[in-house]
Amino acid sequence: MKFFVACAKSLEYLLVDEMLALGATQATAAMAGINAEGGAEVLYRAALHSRLASRVLWPLAEFDCENEQDLYQGVHAIEWSEHVAPEGTLAVDAHVSGPALTHERYAAQRVKDAIVDRIRAGHGVRPSVDTESPDLRINIVIRKGRAVLSVDIGGGPLHRRGWRSSQGEAPLKENLAAAMLIRGGWNKIHADGGALLDPMCGSGTLLIEGALMAADEAPGLLRWRGSAPSRWLGFDSALWKDLLVEAGQRADVGRAGLKPVFFGADSDPKALHAAMANADRAGLADLIRFDRKAIGALADPGHERGLVVCNPPYDQRLAADEVLYRELGDALRRAVPQWRASLLCGDADLAHASGLRAAKKYVLFNGTLECSLIICDPVLAPAREPRQAAPLTEGALMVANRLRKNLRNFKSWRERAGVSCYRAYDADLPEYSAAVDLYLEGGGADRLFLHVQEYEAPATIPEADSRRRFGELLAALHEVFPLPREQIAIKTRARGKGGSKYGRMGAAGEFFVVREGAAKLRVNLTEYLDTGLFLDHRPVRRRIGKQAEGKRFLNLFCYTGAASVQAALGGAATTTSVDLSATYLEWASQNLALNGMSGAKHRLVQADAMRWLDADRGQYDLVFCDPPTFSNSKSAADFDTQKDHVRLLRAVVARLAPDGLLLFSNNYRRFKLDEAAIVEFASAVEISRDTIDPDFARNPRIHRAWELRRP
Repeated sequence: MKFFVACAKSLEYLLVDEMLALGATQATAAMAGINAEGGAEVLYRAALHSRLASRVLWPLAEFDCENEQDLYQGVHAIEWSEHVAPEGTLAVDAHVSGPALTHERYAAQRVKDAIVDRIRAGHGVRPSVDTESPDLRINIVIRKGRAVLSVDIGGGPLHRRGWRSSQGEAPLKENLAAAMLIRGGWNKIHADGGALLDPMCGSGTLLIEGALMAADEAPGLLRWRGSAPSRWLGFDSALWKDLLVEAGQRADVGRAGLKPVFFGADSDPKALHAAMANADRAGLADLIRFDRKAIGALADPGHERGLVVCNPPYDQRLAADEVLYRELGDALRRAVPQWRASLLCGDADLAHASGLRAAKKYVLFNGTLECSLIICDPVLAPAREPRQAAPLTEGALMVANRLRKNLRNFKSWRERAGVSCYRAYDADLPEYSAAVDLYLEGGGADRLFLHVQEYEAPATIPEADSRRRFGELLAALHEVFPLPREQIAIKTRARGKGGSKYGRMGAAGEFFVVREGAAKLRVNLTEYLDTGLFLDHRPVRRRIGKQAEGKRFLNLFCYTGAASVQAALGGAATTTSVDLSATYLEWASQNLALNGMSGAKHRLVQADAMRWLDADRGQYDLVFCDPPTFSNSKSAADFDTQKDHVRLLRAVVARLAPDGLLLFSNNYRRFKLDEAAIVEFASAVEISRDTIDPDFARNPRIHRAWELRRP
C-alpha cells in the first residue's frame, strides 16, 4: 500500500527515518512530505506515533484534472456511500497549483458538491459539512494536471497533541519542536541522565514535547483519549484500538520512569501562566519547573549534562534583536557551558550574534519563515574572537547626540516640576521618525524604561530605508541608555494590507507604577498600543488637580482614569469616570485604589459617553472631555470628533453647574472648533499653549484644548 505523509518543509528527511522506524517498507522524501509504503498498521502507527508528520493521507483515487469539470467528474465517479454514511458529515481540504484551478476554497467546494450529489442521487439524503470534527476528512491535491484524492487518516493537523489550552503570540508548532529536539539528540541525552532547559520557554511547547518524547508517549495518545481520529467507514477500529492499548502501556512505563529534569524560564508572566496550564493538561505539572526570570538572570539548573532548546523571539525588521541573542549566548556560556544547545534562530545573522559556535547548522521553516537551527556541542566550544560592537553610523551618532542634548535641556525643568515620565525624542531628526518616552518606575528611585514608537514613513520612502533608519535609531538608544532588553518596549510600524500597522503588541510585558506629582499610576508599555498614561496631557491633569477642590468632577472618555486620580487627590467632592471599555475602567479602578480612593464618591460607569450624557441628569462643576478622533465600536454609535463635537459639547455643557468649567481637548491634528455653533450655548477660550510642557514643545499641535463655560 502506498500513502503520503505530509510535514513542514525541511523536515522531510527526518520524517523518512521516523517512518522507517515505524515499520514502513519504503520511504522517500518529496516536497513537504514523504511517499511511503507499508501495511495498514504502518499507516495507523504514523497517525498515532509520528512526531513530525502534519497529516497522513490514504489515496482513494488519482485522475487527470485540467479544469473544474474534470475535478467534479473524477470525484463523482467514486462510490462515496462506501466511505461516509448518507447522513454523516465531511470536510474537504484542497491544495491546488496551475493555471486552470487557482482557488483552493472553490476546489474544495466542487469536491464537496460531487460527493453530496453522488450520495443524494443514490440515497435521497446527503452528508452535511463539519469543518471541526467530520466523520470523513478528504484531502485533494491538484498539480500539473493531475488530482490526488485522499482520506485524511489523522482527521486533521497532527501537530495538535491535545494538551495545548493556552499559547503565546506566535506559538511554535509541536512537530517543529520535535525536530529541534531530535536534531539536538535529546533522546540520547535523556537516556544518559541529562536535563532539558528552555530559557525563553513561552507557552512551554519545547519542554512538554521533550518530556513526552522522554516518556515514549505517542503524540496522538492524549489527543484522542481512546477515540478514533476518523469515522471513515473504511477505518479499521479494531486495529486502532489495539494500537491505542499498546501505546498506553508504553506511555505508562515511560511516565513512571520520568524524573523532574525539565526547566523553563521566561520574563513574561502571561507566558508562564500559559506554560503551566499546558503542562498541567499534559499531566506534567510536577515534572517541569517554571521560573520567571530574564535571560540575564539564567542560573545553572544543577545538572552536569543536558540540552538547551530554545526558540528566541525575533522580528525581521529590527537589527536590535541581536542584543537579545548576544545576551542569550552569554547566559548559556555562563550557566551551562558543558551542555549542548539546539537554538532556532530567526536567521543566520542572529545565530552569529549569539557568539556560539555551531557544530551543525540546519534550515528549518517556521511556517513560511526560513530560520536557522544551530546545534552547539558543547555551548562553551572553542570560542571565536568576540565580535566588536560596530561603531555608530553617522546617522545613529546624530540621533545619540540629539538625545543627549534633549536630556540636558530637560534636566532643570524635570527636577523643578517633579516630572518622572516624559518624551525625550519626538522625530527631532525627520529621517529618524519615532517617539521615545522615558518612564521611571516609582518616580525615579527604581528602574528606567523606554517606550519607543516608530512613526509611519511616507509611501515614497523605501521599506529598506525605513528599516535601516529605525535600526540606527535603536542603536543610538542602546548607546545612550545601556538598558536590559526587557526594559525597552519597541512598537514598530509594518506596511501591509489596509495600511501601516503597529507590530509587537502582546509581547512580554507587565504593569508597573510611576508617579505624576502626588499620584501613583499603573502603566504597561507592551501589551497595548498606548501605555495607560497620555504624557502630553500632563499639564491638563495638573490644572484639574489644582481646580478640583470641593468640585463634582466628571471625566468623559476617561481611559485609565489618570485625570480622575488627580481630581481626587486635589480634593474633589466626587468623581465620575465614564468609558465604554471594561478594560480601561478596571485599570481606572486600580489607579484610584492605588491612591486610596474608592467607594461611592468615585463612580465608574461603563457606557457610550453620548448615550450616557443624553440619559444623565446630574450636574458637575468640573468636566474633562478628551474624546477619540473617531470610534466605530460595535457597542456604540459611530463617533467622529470633527463631525460630532458640537453635539457632544452641547450635551456636556447641559450638565455643567451654573459656574461649571469644561476642559475640552483632542489630538486630531486638523481639528477646527465650530465657534459659530459653540457660541450659541457656551463661551470658549483656547488654552492649548498653556497645556504643552517643554517635552512636547517641538510638537505644539500634539493636542488642542479649550475652556468652555455656560453663558
